[in-house]
Amino acid sequence: MLGLSRRTLLGGFFACLCAFGVISLALLYLIPTPPSKVIIGTAFKGASFDYFGQRYREKFADVNVELELRTTEGALENLQLLQDKTSGVQIAFVTGGVSDAAHSQGLLSLGTIDYLPIWIFYTSKQPIERLVELRSKRIAVGPVGSGTRYTAEKILAKGGVSSETATLVPLAGNNAAHALIDGKVDAVWILGATDASAVQLLLRAPNVRLLSFPTAEAFTRIFPNLVRLVLPQGVVDVEANIPPSDVILIATTSSILVRSDLHPTIVSLLLQTMLEVHKGPGIFQKAGEFPQPTDPDYTVAASAVDFYKNGPSYFQKYLPLWMTVHAQRAIAVFVAAIAIGVPVFHYLPLLYQWYMRQRLLYWYSQLKALETSIDVNGSESNLSAQQAELERIENAVSHLRFPLSFTDQLYDLRGHIHIVRRRFAPEANDGGPKNSRVA
Repeated sequence: MLGLSRRTLLGGFFACLCAFGVISLALLYLIPTPPSKVIIGTAFKGASFDYFGQRYREKFADVNVELELRTTEGALENLQLLQDKTSGVQIAFVTGGVSDAAHSQGLLSLGTIDYLPIWIFYTSKQPIERLVELRSKRIAVGPVGSGTRYTAEKILAKGGVSSETATLVPLAGNNAAHALIDGKVDAVWILGATDASAVQLLLRAPNVRLLSFPTAEAFTRIFPNLVRLVLPQGVVDVEANIPPSDVILIATTSSILVRSDLHPTIVSLLLQTMLEVHKGPGIFQKAGEFPQPTDPDYTVAASAVDFYKNGPSYFQKYLPLWMTVHAQRAIAVFVAAIAIGVPVFHYLPLLYQWYMRQRLLYWYSQLKALETSIDVNGSESNLSAQQAELERIENAVSHLRFPLSFTDQLYDLRGHIHIVRRRFAPEANDGGPKNSRVA
């Protein structure tokens, strides 16, 4: 190992310190601290998206991240808010079939989270078996711009029901449920999970019926985003026998969309929350069936695909959320230090040796130039100037500071200076320097 001077060591230390500072600043940009608050677009009160949003908020609160629920009219408004950079919404629940990646740039899916059954409740004393029988009725289908209304208008139109043949009322969720119970509407179209408060209220309400879709299979062929489900007799309440018979339903799926610039740590937290909230069994799905790493409408984020395939990372399993970023930065610094340090420690001694050699070669070049001058201009008139130049070189070399490993080369240089000095010896012929040149 070459002996390095104290000054060189201090210079190297400060150089490393500066490099560390630059790397740290770069990591602050490349691996920023996750936000302490994020906003998710849900839906109106009583909708399944509102129910899930509250569950998500509880999970986020466990790791000290505030999840603000933005009440909206549903999926279509959620899409608009996600695409509006000024809205602050970075996460949203979306209904399948209302849009796709081609019409929603900059958005990624984290997967589908559950089935969203379509519930049509009505108060007619006579059973309704076909959608066409809803003509001339007052139907609560949700506000304009909501995923509920979009789906309702699309499917009802196939059954011969539209705003021209029926009265479409812009009520949804709990408000629509109470309107049906109070007789203000004749039917309610609800798009939501079984646990949604509006669905539970109407399933148990007296004098309220649930329409069964005998043509459900046909609708799934017409609309590929739909699936056929069966609500078994008594599954809601065995003792009260709710529902009193099997009910055939059609359903779409719901998914979680995020902005592509959402912090990776929040994405990881969101994926874990989705797994905890939706992995259990339900009336329509088996345990572990949701969430799914697929989405028929949007591109699934690469991080989500990896999460579904390999599970949470080591950091996510064993470290608190706030420590994961610091751990990632520490690993990045360690890798950068190895990537920079290995070649530096390999070439630095060689560079230092080259530098010291160049210092010696500089004085060798000065000595060589003097010797050439003696050969070319060896007259008495130039003797004083040449001797003064030799004194300058010798004095400068005597003050050079070199590590011990270069001592032999330094003494070689001094020996060569002495050889040149001998050319000025008094015994030289004609009183002037002779050509007793040293190679």
